[in-house]
Amino acid sequence: MTDEGRARPKLDTSIAHPARVYDYWLGGKDNYAADREVAERVLAIVPEAPRSVRANRAFLKRAVRLTAEAGVRQFLDIGSGLPTAENSHDIAQQVRPDAHVVYVDNDPIVLVHGNALLAGTGSTTVVQSDARDPEAILGHPEVRRHIDFGQPVAVLLLGVLHFVPDDQDPYGIVARLAKAMVPGSHLILSHLTGDSDPENAKRFLESVNREARAVVRTREEVQRFFDGFELLDPGVVPVDRWRPDGPDAMKRFWLWAGVGRKA
Repeated sequence: MTDEGRARPKLDTSIAHPARVYDYWLGGKDNYAADREVAERVLAIVPEAPRSVRANRAFLKRAVRLTAEAGVRQFLDIGSGLPTAENSHDIAQQVRPDAHVVYVDNDPIVLVHGNALLAGTGSTTVVQSDARDPEAILGHPEVRRHIDFGQPVAVLLLGVLHFVPDDQDPYGIVARLAKAMVPGSHLILSHLTGDSDPENAKRFLESVNREARAVVRTREEVQRFFDGFELLDPGVVPVDRWRPDGPDAMKRFWLWAGVGRKA
């Protein structure tokens, strides 16, 4: 870890952050009053939120394992959130002990906790950067030290792009990342949707957008992120139905998910 990576960043706990809201839903302790206020407002509208977040984490584990089994040894996890049990590097390195993983998040507390978690782990690191600035991510010295973009890489964007409204060019962001990915690379993505409950989705956005600029997108809009990739079966589906480990499925779903391979 470089000196830049070790620097303790400033933390504003008066503003809610998605990583800490998710932490609250998962029963974690790394959240603050502002995060809990937003989390409770959302729960009043979407009581399935904690289950959706857990389903998203389960999707991550299945997708990372599949990608590693396909031979990928490099993982760039953008908008990674706070560390939980069985992180991307845990899963990838179970399959590929030599796998390199870089976590990226714009929340300073993720950097602090990530540094503590990964102390002494030479093949895995965490950097503070923003998904809306792909050039900064791709050019970050820690990213470049761990990721060889001349070799296949899996880029993870789970629960991130719904915080990038259309006027901030989310499709251009993914296209820029895709341009840096060689054939054999994979895109692992999940995205908030209101397709299964448009009325509550509208109420959800009205509540959340007091603090953030969240958007919901349709299945067709989410599929657009995979332009230039071959979608793996079963395509873009509800997050808990992407190659599930068991039969349990939510009646109301809030996340589309998919994995694409660059040919």
